[in-house]
Amino acid sequence: MNGDSEIDLLKLSVVIPAYNESARLPATLDIVLSYLITQPYGFEVIVVDDGSSDTTADIATYRLHGGFGRVLREPHRGKAAAVRAGMLAANGAYVLFMDADLAVPVEEVDRIMALVTDTNPVVIGSREGTGSSRRGEPALRHIMGRVNNWLVQWLAVPGINDTQCGFKMFRLDAAQAVFSRLRLYGPDSPVVHGARVTGFDVEVLLIARRCGYRVLECPVPWRYGTDSKVNPINDTFYNLRDLLQVWFNDRRGYYR
Repeated sequence: MNGDSEIDLLKLSVVIPAYNESARLPATLDIVLSYLITQPYGFEVIVVDDGSSDTTADIATYRLHGGFGRVLREPHRGKAAAVRAGMLAANGAYVLFMDADLAVPVEEVDRIMALVTDTNPVVIGSREGTGSSRRGEPALRHIMGRVNNWLVQWLAVPGINDTQCGFKMFRLDAAQAVFSRLRLYGPDSPVVHGARVTGFDVEVLLIARRCGYRVLECPVPWRYGTDSKVNPINDTFYNLRDLLQVWFNDRRGYYR
């Protein structure tokens, strides 16, 4: 925790979900820690091991020794359940979840944190808008993403141009209020097989709005990972299924 063990000194919690990330997690944690230890505030890094079959949890435990954070070992229920567990375990005044592939540079954390206020308790990285950039993204995936966002804005969260960027920050009270209300990927989610990328971000942002929180987008630089776990066919199905379920839940008043 950057040398401070008192929870009330923590300013930032960084949640990193990880599933079979033994190859790139060492470099990721080295980069994240090297940046955060130079900042003038207390922090913790929470790696949520999503039931990995490799040495992900052991590597994270070794890299985070010395009070820099902790590892949560969860059953393999997919990224959504892992993010939920980490966000609800966080103690920092600001809570960020980010992807293990560092698609958005960790240096963006302070720019986003400066935007989190009482008025803007939820600030999300966006790959759309002035100041954002996309590097290395296949054209087909970009087209699929734009079609998905059109559906998302039509059915769930109008006005948000990029719900799926994996770099989102919440004020602590907002994180606890939102993630404790998730219905699709809660603590009773079934164990899954293989990587599972879903549309849980849409539910997160819709719940945030139903809680009365304003969601602010912050354009960020983003790089497509060559080792991405996204499966265009399978994950398009899961995203559409989740979007329809979120729409149905909202129509029934479950998020109010």
